[in-house]
Amino acid sequence: MSNSFGTLFRVSTFGESHGRGVGAIVDGCPAGIDLKEEDIQKQLDRRRPGQSDLTTPRDEADLVTILSGVESGKTLGTPIGLLVNNKDQRPGDYGEMSQIPRPSHADFTYQVKYGVRARSGGGRSSARETIGRVAAGAIAEKILRDRWGVEIVAWVSSVGSEEANSIDAGQLMRNHVDGNLVRCPDPDSAERMMRLIREVRDAKDSIGGVVSCVCRGLPPGWGEPVFDKLEAILAHAMLSLPATKGFEIGSGFAGTHMRGSQHNDPFIQKGDHLGTVTNRSGGVLGGISNGEPVYFRVAFKPVATIGQDQQTADFRGKSVTLAATGRHDPCVVPRAVPIVETMSALVLLDLALRQERY
Repeated sequence: MSNSFGTLFRVSTFGESHGRGVGAIVDGCPAGIDLKEEDIQKQLDRRRPGQSDLTTPRDEADLVTILSGVESGKTLGTPIGLLVNNKDQRPGDYGEMSQIPRPSHADFTYQVKYGVRARSGGGRSSARETIGRVAAGAIAEKILRDRWGVEIVAWVSSVGSEEANSIDAGQLMRNHVDGNLVRCPDPDSAERMMRLIREVRDAKDSIGGVVSCVCRGLPPGWGEPVFDKLEAILAHAMLSLPATKGFEIGSGFAGTHMRGSQHNDPFIQKGDHLGTVTNRSGGVLGGISNGEPVYFRVAFKPVATIGQDQQTADFRGKSVTLAATGRHDPCVVPRAVPIVETMSALVLLDLALRQERY
């Protein structure tokens, strides 16, 4: 189903950007897990709009309500219903755009596919859909951390042409990432990125960037051979996010410039287990975790909806000038950080549960 993700730990999201609410149904969560709304709210607070002048000013608290599947702070093993009400909808902002497909937006493809679409804010194609993913992924994160000691940390590694200085992901924690508005752990790089985003915002334009992520503490053995490789499912998860245009793991595309003698990760004894000297494979061999940190990057394009005049065509093919109204992020990457983390958690927990069956 196109609205569901996962096998044993399965998540289905629902809701539109300017509907009454958004949320998720989580099926397959083990029973007896300590869970309260505060455990989920932490990541939703990091994702929500209106956090700073670098994000959309839409004013949403994004408070989650657990509707089912939890009693007296313990999961029951039954489906968990999660709901976040929309409070600051403004469908009237999209009146003119209802007849004009926004350039590089999903307005056109949704209309062609279904013959109808949510005309306010993109509906399901809006990044507001990711609330359900973040809420469900926060549950997965908690289980991974409590049961296996897995830590997942993402950060902004570039905005436009502004690249972050070298980041040591080995000991990186979320408090390092959240030390500034753009969520780049290097202060000098963060200043340059924030300056660029503000310049783009003031020009009524948008810009893209890259979110990097490290998943530490995975045991070797997670992931399935051939079609359900760990990196394949991670790529599926990340490229299903709005505005994503690229995914690479380990050395990624840069590895194509190396020879095998340079790229190979030699094995070495590390205490009581076998590890590798380098980690150009990104913690995955043959689609299966090798015990080293899983490291990958996700590319996000510039937001499609901008306030500048654009020459385009309406649904009838008539040439028009469009200057989009509404409230939109000039750059999505600061708010994408918790989304990348929680989607990673959905992938890893599902594979962990599958591994337990062997």
